[in-house]
Amino acid sequence: MSLEVVSLGCRLNLAESERMRAFLPQDQDLVVINSCAVTAEAVRQTRQAIRKARRQHPDARLLVTGCAAEIERTAIAAMPEVDGLVANATKLDPRSWNVAPGPSSADQSRHSRAFIAVQNGCDHACTFCVIPQGRGNSRSLPLDQVLQEIDRFVQRGAGEVVLTGVDLTSWGHDLPEAPQLGTLVAAILDAFPALLRLRLSSVDGVEIDPLLFELIAGEPRLLPYLHLSLQHGNNLILKRMKRRHLRSDALKLVAELKARRPELAVGADLIAGFPTESVAAHADNLSIIAELAVVHGHIFPYSRRPGTPAALMPQVDGPTIKARAADLRAAVAEQRAEWLAAQIGMPLSVLAERDGTGHAPNFARVQLPPATAAGSIVTVTPTRIIEGLLA
Repeated sequence: MSLEVVSLGCRLNLAESERMRAFLPQDQDLVVINSCAVTAEAVRQTRQAIRKARRQHPDARLLVTGCAAEIERTAIAAMPEVDGLVANATKLDPRSWNVAPGPSSADQSRHSRAFIAVQNGCDHACTFCVIPQGRGNSRSLPLDQVLQEIDRFVQRGAGEVVLTGVDLTSWGHDLPEAPQLGTLVAAILDAFPALLRLRLSSVDGVEIDPLLFELIAGEPRLLPYLHLSLQHGNNLILKRMKRRHLRSDALKLVAELKARRPELAVGADLIAGFPTESVAAHADNLSIIAELAVVHGHIFPYSRRPGTPAALMPQVDGPTIKARAADLRAAVAEQRAEWLAAQIGMPLSVLAERDGTGHAPNFARVQLPPATAAGSIVTVTPTRIIEGLLA
C-alpha cells in the first residue's frame, strides 16, 4: 500500500501537491490527481492522467482535486475511474481528506527547490481564463506564515525557495495595511541571510512595486530570471483579453531592468490564436519575443472555454492556431539557442536536482557531472549544448 500524488499544471499546483503529500497517510493505497484546467488540453491531460493512474493502481482509492475537479466537476466525477472529488478551496485542509490536523513526519524536501505558495486565486477577469472559477478570489498567505513555511524547508536543506501564486504580484492586497510583494521578498531575504537563492514564479509586470523592482534589479540572492504573464504582444488583443498592460509597458520594464542587471533572463507566457487575432496581430506577438529576448517561453494555443467572454468572440480556426503556436515556439527556440550559446565558457552556479541536472541562477538547465549530490550548489563551466541543456 502506498500514497501517490500526481501534480499537473502550474508551479502552484506543485507546491500544493507537496503540502498534501506531507499530511496524507503514507500507508494508504491512495492516488490523488491534482488537476489543471487552464486550457482544454490541460483538461484532456487530466483525464489521461486519471486513466493511467487507474491502470497502474487498479485497487487504489483514486481522488481528484485541483482546478479541473472544480470547473469540470460533473464530467470528472462521472469518470468510472474516479472514486471521489475534493474541493479545490479545501484541498490543503487535512480534514477534507479525513485526516486529523497536526504535525507530519513526511519528507517535504523531495525537491532541491522549495515551492512556497504565498498567494492563491485571482481578482482579475481576463476574457480567456477560467482559473478564477476554479480557485476563487485572490487570497494572500500572511507574512509570518510565509516565513514559517520557508523555515521548515530551509531546515530540511532546500537550496532554493521559489515563491508561487496564481497572481503572485497581487500578494498582500487583502492583508492588513496592504503590503506589496517587494515587502515580502525583502522580509524573506532579511529573515534568512543564509538563503542564497530566492526565485519568483510568473509575475504581472504592471504589479511590480518599486521595492520589488529594486530587488530584481540589484539583489544578488533574488535570482536574475523574470517570467512575465505577458499573454500577447499586440495592444488590441491585450485589450480584448482584458489585460492591464500594453506592449510598451513590457518593453520598458525589461529594458530598465536589464540596464541595471544585464544578466537577467526573460521568460513569458504567450497565447497563440486568440479570437480576432489578425495576421498583423500575430506578427506583433512574434516580434515581441525577439524584442524582449524571451528565452523561456510557455506557448499556449488558444483554447475556447465555454462561459468565458472570449468564447463569444470570432474564433480563429484550429489549423491556424496550431501553426501560429508553432511560429511562436520556433521564435523562442531561436532566442534560446543564441542565449545558451552565449553561456558556453561562463562559470555557472548550479543547484543540483535529483535527475542529474540543475538550474543556473538565470534558469538555464545544466547537465551535471555523474554522482553530483542533489541539493548541492556546484560551479559548472559548460563547454557544449546537448539536447537543449548546457553541459
